[in-house]
Amino acid sequence: MAFLIVLAALCFLMFAAYRGYSVILFAPIAALGAVLLTDPSLVAPMFTGLFMDKMVGFLKLYFPVFMLGAVFGKLIELSGFSKSIVAATIGLVGRSRAVLSIVLVCALLTYGGVSLFVVVFAVYPFAAELFRQSDIPKRLIPGTIALGAFTFTMDSLPGTPQIQNIIPTSFFGTNTWAAPWLGTIGGVFILIVGLGYLDWRRRKAAAAGEGYGDNLLNEPEPFEAARLPHPLLALLPLVLVGACNKLFTDLIPRVYGETQSFLPGVVGDAKPVVQEVSKVAAIWAVEGALLVGIVCVLVFAWRAVTGRLAAGSQAAVGGALLASMNTASEYGFGAVIAALPGFKLVADALHTIPNPLVNEAVTVTALAGITGSASGGMSIALGAMADTFIANANAAGIPMEVLHRIAAMASGGMDTLPHNGAVITLLAVTGLTHRQAYKDIFAITLIKTLAVLVVIAAYYFLGVV
Repeated sequence: MAFLIVLAALCFLMFAAYRGYSVILFAPIAALGAVLLTDPSLVAPMFTGLFMDKMVGFLKLYFPVFMLGAVFGKLIELSGFSKSIVAATIGLVGRSRAVLSIVLVCALLTYGGVSLFVVVFAVYPFAAELFRQSDIPKRLIPGTIALGAFTFTMDSLPGTPQIQNIIPTSFFGTNTWAAPWLGTIGGVFILIVGLGYLDWRRRKAAAAGEGYGDNLLNEPEPFEAARLPHPLLALLPLVLVGACNKLFTDLIPRVYGETQSFLPGVVGDAKPVVQEVSKVAAIWAVEGALLVGIVCVLVFAWRAVTGRLAAGSQAAVGGALLASMNTASEYGFGAVIAALPGFKLVADALHTIPNPLVNEAVTVTALAGITGSASGGMSIALGAMADTFIANANAAGIPMEVLHRIAAMASGGMDTLPHNGAVITLLAVTGLTHRQAYKDIFAITLIKTLAVLVVIAAYYFLGVV
């Protein structure tokens, strides 16, 4: 019965998200409903002492990353830098390679620190224009954007500033550059196999005489590539974010040491505030790098963004609040579920997987799939079982960097099930339905999930990290 209660809570939250209801509202309802069915006397204590505590703790750590990433992405859009990057990439790769062009553009923007939600809005008009000119079915656009934005640059390639690569740092004491060889191997596998799949789908459609399509929804206006910033200037903020992320990752521990303490300027007997730098250095590095990127855009594109800066920043902060609160609510939900007797049955079942890396991968991707969120599922899994993962890894002599990379990549595996927020947004923006386009998104999901096993095999057979 205890297991059925946990399963019912997870299914209820998944159903609510799939139907478009707010996770911020329904995550506590699902969690406290499970508590009510288990022990009614614990509903209020669990809500205040566990759900809210974990939710606020998540926001304390990660909201600045969400906010700075959203503002940076909005400035890249308002400045015209994103259009310039797209136009230059298309010109370099060639319009005949529409799929490759869009994948590279999405990858470049995502790896440069632009939120994947912003990438969807920024790239779709150009993807539609390219696919129309090349007479490639529009239904392949979501799968193409998903490959470029939701996979290897989101959590595989070392140093990516996306939140999925940041969350493991606070659990394993690592940084965003953890396991660079394994991440690169996984990223290359996803890119090659994903492009091969999409090209096979394109050729199959061409052989059947299928073109771009007619009577389609949300068709953008034709793109006019006039008065765009120079592409090298447009690339500068993205390069600076990557370079500064690496620089700050190395520099911060040297400057601050293991811990940093200070006395707050208040009257009375104030206790010193002690900050464990090792647990937040990676977060500070990404935040500092995004700040440098924001300043760079403002310096070189002030005239272009100044008229729309107020409205644009409000929209960016609003989007960051929504995204971070969604994930934080899922984190609080996971903390409550993990405290219930039924979750122990789930944990015990997962413990039967003997290999520590496979155990971690299955746990993270399963919870990411159930919640429909890579960051939410990973936060739930690591919040509940990080100590177990660490103990198992230490016993097997596995470095924490490997745990980091497997957790990050696994979170971006089965998270893109039909109820995933990014999937729903992508289909809405492109004017397509799940019936029309989800098949290719799911294929990319399977490739991404398979890549985690490839990385685990590479670690054991090649010994690289």
